[in-house]
Amino acid sequence: MKLFNKFIMIIATSSIVLLLSINICFSNEDVPLSLRALPLDGHLMFNGVEHASRDFGNMYHSTPSAVLHPRSVRDIARTIKHVLETGSELELTVAARGHGHSLEGQAQARGGIVIDMESLSRHEDMKVFYEGKVPYVDVCAGELWINLLHECLKYGLAAKSWTDYLYLTVGGTLSNAGISGQAFRHGPQISNVHRLEVVTGRGEVMNCSEEENPELFHGILGGLGQFGIITRATISLEPAPTMVKWIRVVYSDFSAFTKDQELLISMEKTFDYIEGFVIINRTGLLNNWRSSFNPQDPVQANKFNSDGRILFCLELAKHYKFEELDLVNQEIEELLCQLSYISSTLVESDVSYVDFLNRVHVSEMKLRSTGLWEVPHPWLNLLVPGSKIHEFADHVFGSILTRSSNGPILIYPLNKSKWDNRTSAIIPEEDIFYLVAFLSSAVPFSKGTDGLDSILAQNRRILEFCKMAQLGVKQYLPHYTTQGEWRTHFGARWQLLVERKAAYDPLAILAPGHNIFQRGSMSSS
Repeated sequence: MKLFNKFIMIIATSSIVLLLSINICFSNEDVPLSLRALPLDGHLMFNGVEHASRDFGNMYHSTPSAVLHPRSVRDIARTIKHVLETGSELELTVAARGHGHSLEGQAQARGGIVIDMESLSRHEDMKVFYEGKVPYVDVCAGELWINLLHECLKYGLAAKSWTDYLYLTVGGTLSNAGISGQAFRHGPQISNVHRLEVVTGRGEVMNCSEEENPELFHGILGGLGQFGIITRATISLEPAPTMVKWIRVVYSDFSAFTKDQELLISMEKTFDYIEGFVIINRTGLLNNWRSSFNPQDPVQANKFNSDGRILFCLELAKHYKFEELDLVNQEIEELLCQLSYISSTLVESDVSYVDFLNRVHVSEMKLRSTGLWEVPHPWLNLLVPGSKIHEFADHVFGSILTRSSNGPILIYPLNKSKWDNRTSAIIPEEDIFYLVAFLSSAVPFSKGTDGLDSILAQNRRILEFCKMAQLGVKQYLPHYTTQGEWRTHFGARWQLLVERKAAYDPLAILAPGHNIFQRGSMSSS
């Protein structure tokens, strides 16, 4: 509560909540007249575009010259082709923006054009195909996953793989990977896509799949928007459950915690969702804004005496329909009997399938009502090889993070076999690797350990340790400032990235916020 009250005091005494951000603005006079005269079904906005310079991370702010509100895919293609035809004279770039949940300016275009993909979704239909052996949904890339969920449930169907937060666009997550507790079984969201419609950096509208334009298809998935803008996607579905048995158990021994996690993801009959998080001086439970487990959870967390130890919470879910409850309870009991958690910490909750998938949104609304959602979020998401997770945890939780956390710390294993190595997503070269996500929120104006400077310094310490110890860690939702760092990130696959960039975005117009390639300078790659 001290952290929460501190937030409230700061916000109540100031109308400014952002600090240490990078602000770069451009004049509307820099916009070429030809762009203003471009024939479009939608429209380009040249004034009041500051919203496109902000994102969830709240640390980078680059103002575009214009924001495109497309009514058709043709609008996007025309805009990109026009930028391409202006050549190096204007140096315009283009970035696709979904719901604005990027962390470090990845969807921004300094002095360029930002495409509001949610505008496109208002003019494109979502179609669910439920007949046949493989049901699927054909959806606009600017659509939110929460809307996809509600539409598919009308047919008793749902996507196989989700993210923890559903107010993200389809195109946004498919440009990265899309990971949550179902990924150990179904793979990330990019492993569940049948077909894409894409506008390339050449301004061409192309359909692609494993059979049609496969090089583009695999390049786009997890490709950070470097080769084209996803405009539609065909996504695999499965029968949807009605309810979820939501379970949390606590461990004091990290080895037992990871051993049980790896056991569960290796079993054929297991839970439908497997995640975990770290509890440092109980902050993992009491400050876990990711989800509202149940009204009694904070009370139980207060009663549990951790003796100052770092603890580890295993979070599990089993799907069921009402008539299957007795059988599911039996299956859960058989699974839990094989685990080595602290028996007194078992907590269960029965919730609807929708409430479980949309669990983060409840906390979001509470934070938004007090202004706490708009603070800087210096998140750090890492993929750690399974063989190195103990060395990582010993140092990070033993030497770097010892007193408290500034937000949830997720940690759970994934199966490499569920990822398609033909996509652009970069993961560790081991059969099992862990997502470790430090989901920090910074207290505005604080100079203490909960301030932005301190958290960023902490993130650097973690990254420096990983590099020094040669753990083979890869960043998820990566951010680097030099091409040399990007070369290291992609490793042996860097040359393939360069070749795909030259083929589909030869002037490096797209996704400038990642800072992988400079506009028009592919020859230096």
